[in-house]
Amino acid sequence: MLSETQLSTMLDLQDGMNKKVNPQWLHAGYSYLRAAMIESVEAIEHHGWKWWKAQRLDLPQVQMELVDIWHFALSHIIIQHNGNIQAAANELAASLNDQHTSVTFDGKNIDFASANLVENLELMAGLCVAKRFDIALFMHIVKQAEMTSDDLFAQYVGKNVLNFFRQDHGYKEGTYIKIWDGREDNEHLVEVLREIDSQQDNYADLLYAGLQGRYPQ
Repeated sequence: MLSETQLSTMLDLQDGMNKKVNPQWLHAGYSYLRAAMIESVEAIEHHGWKWWKAQRLDLPQVQMELVDIWHFALSHIIIQHNGNIQAAANELAASLNDQHTSVTFDGKNIDFASANLVENLELMAGLCVAKRFDIALFMHIVKQAEMTSDDLFAQYVGKNVLNFFRQDHGYKEGTYIKIWDGREDNEHLVEVLREIDSQQDNYADLLYAGLQGRYPQ
């Protein structure tokens, strides 16, 4: 279960990242659930679903798509609360305590607890098209993808911090260096994540400093 501190940290980071892209993001009309729908479909592709060809489950990529979906879901929830981070955190905490295992969609009651990962990703995509996001369903999918809530937190913060880092080092201007010592920045991020305890209050700052220490000067 995500803690109150983790929820507040993620919401603050998401709000900050969105403001960095567009200070008026709350009223820009961006379709964050459309973006979450696209990521859900991409997760299905990484899982594999085609019966007419050989496919292999790429679980790390499925997990990465779920982290991206969480970015968009948090943005959607912040908008629903007009930018009030505390109110958004309270709703998320309440939703996490709601242990329902089914949703009504297209006039049918769907038991996602008995569905497989691909079926639930498809359900999440459908709900996003209908401008709905179900926290219990998402967290169940996270578990099916072999992630804990702490894994979700650590990977989310890591990706968010990397996005900040890129923006601060010329990503928009085209001057950012993505290959460090022969490896992409994502690979360095994975190593930094392993080095730092995600339970520390200044976790995001420590991640940023870890990236800064590796970035070509």
